[in-house]
Amino acid sequence: MSAGFEPEVRERLERDAKDIIARYPKPRSALLPLLHLVQSEEGYVSKDGVGFCAGQLGITEAEVTGVVTFYTQYKRKPAGEYHVGVCINTLCAVMGGDQIWSELTEHAGVGHDEATEDGKVSLERIECNAACDFAPVMMVNWEFYDNMTPEKAKKLVDDLRIGKEVLPSRGPNSLSTWKDASRVLAGFPDGKANEGPQAGPESLVGLELAKENGWEAPPIEGPPPSDEPATGPITPGNQENVNL
Repeated sequence: MSAGFEPEVRERLERDAKDIIARYPKPRSALLPLLHLVQSEEGYVSKDGVGFCAGQLGITEAEVTGVVTFYTQYKRKPAGEYHVGVCINTLCAVMGGDQIWSELTEHAGVGHDEATEDGKVSLERIECNAACDFAPVMMVNWEFYDNMTPEKAKKLVDDLRIGKEVLPSRGPNSLSTWKDASRVLAGFPDGKANEGPQAGPESLVGLELAKENGWEAPPIEGPPPSDEPATGPITPGNQENVNL
């Protein structure tokens, strides 16, 4: 047990950890959400957080650290209250993501995985936000901000730093803090999952073009797949007929 947490904090974490671990057939399978849990407490995964997770799961601190250092969602130093990600992968980069990153880092005075002095905002270069149809895309605490420009990005960060409400382009009707978002990822819903629009017209452009042009998927050749489970002996010629 890490001695770094205050008694009341340890008690709360242990209670939540017990809830998380109970969801899995093997305790060590709960490591990922448990790391989000300790991150929701401190804003990053500290040495104390690593020790807590190891103690709860009966594994070594080295095993926990190996996971923390592999996944970029776990931070090893305090993130800002609002963690801002700028996608710089291929499509976003072509559409202006690299320029957004360059101007935003200069404007905010911080770089990759660094936080402003007031602790309000931290920045991260993200390889893909999985929202190419809205490129260039940014995220704040994993909520989407679509069709960004350098000017919009700088205003977004300025507004976050002065406490002005900035709503996501899609999703919830309010923006959670970094710690609150981490708690959601630990498996404790905040009730916002079904708020706001989940998609936009950009996502449907391909479908609309297909309708306008009468495009259809090519027909499937051969007999239609059967709903019946495959049976029979496995031979080199019918290895696909395995009843799983």
